[in-house]
Amino acid sequence: MERRTLLRAAVLGGSSAAFGGTLWRGAAHAAPAQPGAGPYGALGAPDAGGLRLPAGFTAKVIARSRQTVAGTSYTWHDAPDGGAGYADGSGWIYVSNSEINPSGGASAVRFSSTGAVTGAYRVLSGTRQNCAGGKTPWNTWLSCEEVDRGYVYETDPWGVKAAVRRDAMGRFKHEAAAADPVRRTIYLTEDVTDGCFYRFTPTTWGDLSSGTLEVMVAGSGTSTPVTWAKVPDPSGATATRNQVAGAKRFNGGEGCYYANDTCWFTTKGDNRVWQYDAAAQTLELAYDDSLVTGGTAPLTGVDNVTGTPSGDLYIAEDGGNMEICLITPDDVVTPFLRIDGQSGSEITGPAFSPDGKRLYFSSQRGTSGSSSGGITYEVTGPFRG
Repeated sequence: MERRTLLRAAVLGGSSAAFGGTLWRGAAHAAPAQPGAGPYGALGAPDAGGLRLPAGFTAKVIARSRQTVAGTSYTWHDAPDGGAGYADGSGWIYVSNSEINPSGGASAVRFSSTGAVTGAYRVLSGTRQNCAGGKTPWNTWLSCEEVDRGYVYETDPWGVKAAVRRDAMGRFKHEAAAADPVRRTIYLTEDVTDGCFYRFTPTTWGDLSSGTLEVMVAGSGTSTPVTWAKVPDPSGATATRNQVAGAKRFNGGEGCYYANDTCWFTTKGDNRVWQYDAAAQTLELAYDDSLVTGGTAPLTGVDNVTGTPSGDLYIAEDGGNMEICLITPDDVVTPFLRIDGQSGSEITGPAFSPDGKRLYFSSQRGTSGSSSGGITYEVTGPFRG
């Protein structure tokens, strides 16, 4: 993904979306992007399951909560949440968390080179409210507990090795994680209204058993230099967010994604997307729906986030219009897909297969609005990578 600063608005159906703290208004400053002006065009009519997709894309259900995954004897978990894709020979694996308490944990689905399901199994059990997490460069899954003094668990997507609790990564209400292989650190979000943004630097890269947990310290502006301060007691006996004076506060940390010296993360309480430039050590506000004028914001309820090599960000909505929205490198914000008839749910776990040709995600509570109604989907089509 190319790094960029989102400095102008994309005007979608009369609404302007603000980027980088600068609000542009319509064609006086930039050519307006009309509805469907993103790379894939407008959303089509809903399919039989209520999914609206651009032309050329199709979707199918690969798993439903409390039902066996087709072709296997494995029963899919409740409330599917954060997820990631892993290469598996000529095929791949999709790992998905379960955001229920008690139980929680994570499961996986294995696919052949043709996309056929060849297996499904448990990779983590006995944990609580596993919300999001992150993929490591050494191909493990960091599953995060979204509970007070929650842990991070390092899990094996193949389900062979036992999951390991990583105490050194801190005890707090974890949400997501994103690995930075250049600085050999892992960024972590915290899902509380006065939460913080952390980084964990292991003593030895690739071994998360020990290391240093730090919290971001920054001013109150939307574009500012930052520093990092060590958290004295990662055990959270005193809340980690309250141990360092001047720690930068974020209103409900959610998804987290790293690419090319930039860590993107979302905050649901104020519906913002942030970008941390790890090389320059600066923090900037990338998207803020409160600065939208003249209509409805194209992206609301920001949650999980992932990206592609072309520079596109895919951001799932918790509520909003039940959309996955796209932010392109040329600053267009537009829906990529929408689910009709599931307003009591949220979209979770967007992640691509390793070849970038298939997008996986879930509707956490489906049509029932209950954690037992989760639906996990696969979308195929002409993704631009």
